[in-house]
Parts: sequence; structure tokens; C-alpha cells
Amino acid sequence: MLKKILIANRGEIAVRIIRACREMDIPTVAIYSTADRTAPHVLMADEAVEIGPPPATESYLRGEAIVDIAVRSGCDGVHPGYGFLSENADFADQVTAAGLTWIGPPAKVMAQMGDKLAARKLAVRTGTTVLEGLDDAVTDFDSALDAADQIGYPVLVKAAGGGGGKGMRIVRQRDELVKAIELARSEAGHAFADDRVFLQKYLHGPHHIEVQIFADQHGNIVSLGERECSIQRRYQKIVEEAPSPFIHDALRVQLAQSAENIARACGYVGAGTVEFLVDEERNFYFLEMNTRLQVEHPITEMVTGYDLVAAQLQVASGEPLPFSHDDIVPRGHAIECRIYAEDGFDGFAPSIGTIVELSEPGGPGVRLDHGIRAGLEITTHYDPLLGKLCSWGRTRQEAINRMSRALEELRIVGLRTTIPFCRAVMHSEAFTSGRYNTHFITDHQAELEQFSNTREDHLPQVAALGAALFGDHEKPRRMNRPEGDGGDSAWLAEGRRRQMRR
Repeated sequence: MLKKILIANRGEIAVRIIRACREMDIPTVAIYSTADRTAPHVLMADEAVEIGPPPATESYLRGEAIVDIAVRSGCDGVHPGYGFLSENADFADQVTAAGLTWIGPPAKVMAQMGDKLAARKLAVRTGTTVLEGLDDAVTDFDSALDAADQIGYPVLVKAAGGGGGKGMRIVRQRDELVKAIELARSEAGHAFADDRVFLQKYLHGPHHIEVQIFADQHGNIVSLGERECSIQRRYQKIVEEAPSPFIHDALRVQLAQSAENIARACGYVGAGTVEFLVDEERNFYFLEMNTRLQVEHPITEMVTGYDLVAAQLQVASGEPLPFSHDDIVPRGHAIECRIYAEDGFDGFAPSIGTIVELSEPGGPGVRLDHGIRAGLEITTHYDPLLGKLCSWGRTRQEAINRMSRALEELRIVGLRTTIPFCRAVMHSEAFTSGRYNTHFITDHQAELEQFSNTREDHLPQVAALGAALFGDHEKPRRMNRPEGDGGDSAWLAEGRRRQMRR
């Protein structure tokens, strides 16, 4: 078993990893930027080392410096969490070259499956259906136009590397294609240092279904069931549930088998997720593979009863999987609401400020994973995810009821959050009936807006008074002076666009 690990991350996932390590009696080393000096993950770890100033490019993305800290601290393993360098094959190689254990899949697997074109070709070799489209990157506009004519509009221009909706454009008619390719190339090149794009058929109103898989170094591969991830904003998830209310048992078996076949074909090791799009007739198509632990892993833990972070540590240490196919018997239903520092009733506009009060929910079947505290300043430097509120119930309705109650109890005073929006989702007929897809927010905006009066409109005034106690009379404030270029660039860019419109 690993003796000591460095956590190359921050926030709630760093806290989550520390907790698993503490239960397994594994000492931890946290890294932190100067902005995170007193963040919960820093205070919880056994050791903490400053890595640099707030911008992620000068701190959490400094691979060589992180490896150097791990070696000097006497660590024998590095856990990347998710985001930042978690799917960076070069960083994984740096870790292993230093004689440390990379708590994730082999670097060559990350490189292969991180390339959407390579992953698409591998899926086809396993017999998994993919959406009609190009198998290679666009090289010239004329051939792209011909290909799009053959595929049929609308088509999707998609970056071959990276994710998170960056480098993606929906094209509904021929005269829009060239401009869309140019924009997608530019965005992909800036975000991923890889400007390759390809075309595929745009599927209207699908379900976004992902299958959690786990593999060890002894050839064992196990599926732990699927998650429904169709409620999204800017192609990023906001509410997930397990199991999916849309998937029937026969399809569930097919999805699991396809996910395991893909994992086996690429030589996967560790925790990973195979993502699919499922259309209204329940035909499914391979989308991509995430070669890391997912943000929404807690709901799989809640329905299976297994600690996925502990399993990661065991597998990375060379041990066999702590469970088999026969052990995975999902029980009940679980829901996750992502709590972002955003206003869900104002186009998910960013919100920054100092957290004046944090009141956590409790009771049966409720779990809150977070990395925040009262007095902590939320800035634009990092992803706006504050935490993840999860509920479990014996039935889906019980899980919904518990989530509704927990969202009422959860209070984060000092900035706007997606708590009110998530409450609206829990009361939406489309959600409670299970009849929704990836267009949920657009299709049901009017229904959701009925709950907009639940926004914490009094909080800015309350928080301004509270922030004074923390020594800053100007906080909280809406983003009007973006700084840095780290964190969630889409979030930061949206703030800049709103600033320019004012």
C-alpha cells in the first residue's frame, strides 16, 4: 500500500481524497496557491506546501514543481483528483519518471483516450456504435463541406482534444460551417494547444449517460452502473442521478458491456468513465472516455456502497479490485446537485465574494462534499464549483424529497449560488417524472423561472455587513474586475462578456 501521497489539486476533491487517505492511515501532502493558504484542504492535510501565486498556470498547473514537492516531501504517490493536470499524460509521465506512483491510468492510455478521434476509432473496433461523422481531423474547408452534406445538417464541429464544451459548435446550415470550424479551431488551440477539429452528426435532445468502470493491474474490469447526466449548463453538468430513470435493464447491460469492452481494449487501469449519448429510441452511441475520477462519483458510491477513492489507492498499489461483478448490486437511488458560485436564474452568471455563513444540511441519506468555510474568499481564479450535495433514498422519489429538504437547509451566505436553481429542478415536473434530456434547461426555462423568487436577494446586503467583519467592506461583489486566467475559462469569459455589456 502507498505510504504517503501528494494531492495535486484543491477544493472539495482534495478534501475528499484526504478523508479516504485518513481512513486508510496514509499521510497526505497538500499543495496550495497563496489564495488558498487557509483553505480547508490545506488545514486538513498532514502537510501543506505553497506552490505559487493564485493563477493556476503559476501554481496548480506547474507539473515539474509539483513532482519536486512530492519527492522532497517523501511521497511515493500522486493523486491528481479531477481537472487541472488529472488527464495530462505528460504530467503522469513526469510522476512515474520520478519513481512515484501515478494514481490513475497509464499515461499512454490517457493520451489515446484523451484524443477523441483515437478514442472513436477504438470504440468502433470493439463493435460500439458511434455517431456518423469524420474519423480524421478536418484538413480543408471543401472536404469538410462535402462531409457535412453527406452527414446531414445539423452537424457538430468538435475539438479532437480536451473537453468541457470548449472547441464545440453546432452548425445548422451550410453557410455557417466554415466560420464555425475557424472559431472551434481557435478556441481549441487556445484551450488545449491542439487545434484539430472533426465533424459528427448533431443528435437532437439525447440523454447523456455515463458508465463508471474500474480496472486493476490483474485484468479485472468491473462496471459499477450508469449515471444520468443530462441536466447541463454550457455543456457542463449540474444535476446527476444514479441509476438513470430513462434506461431499462436490457440497455443497462449493453451499456455496461460496451464500457468494459472499451476499457479492456485500451488497457485501462483505475477509475474511469465511458460516456454515451442515448437517443429517444434508446439507441446509444459512444461519446468519449474520461480517464480520471468523475466529479459525480459520490452518487455511485451511495448506490453501490463502495469507496471509489479508496479503491483507486488500492489499485494503484497493485492490489486487485476490492469488488467483483457479483458484488455490484445497486441499491436505491442517488442524486447529486452541483453547487456553483453562479446565479442559475441569470444565465449562470459568475458570483464572487466572501462566504459569510455556511450552514450544512444533515439527516438520513444526505451527503455534502465541499472545500469551503466561512471567511473564505471565492475568486475567479478557479472553477466555480463550491461543493456537491448528494441525497440517497430507497426510491427515486425519496431521494428527490431528501434533496429538496437538504437544499432548503443548505445556506451559503455572501454570494449567489445555484442552490435556488437546484431547488427549482427538484420541483420541476419534467425532472420528477424522469422525462428530460440534455435540452432540459432550455426546454423548461419558463417552468424553472417560476422559482426565481427564491433567489437570495437579501444576501448581498447581509453579506456586505458580514464581510466587513472579515476586513473587506467591498465584498461580496458581482464580478466586475476579472483577474487572472486560471480556473474555469468559460466561467471567467462569461463574466467578462457581461462586464462589457454593462
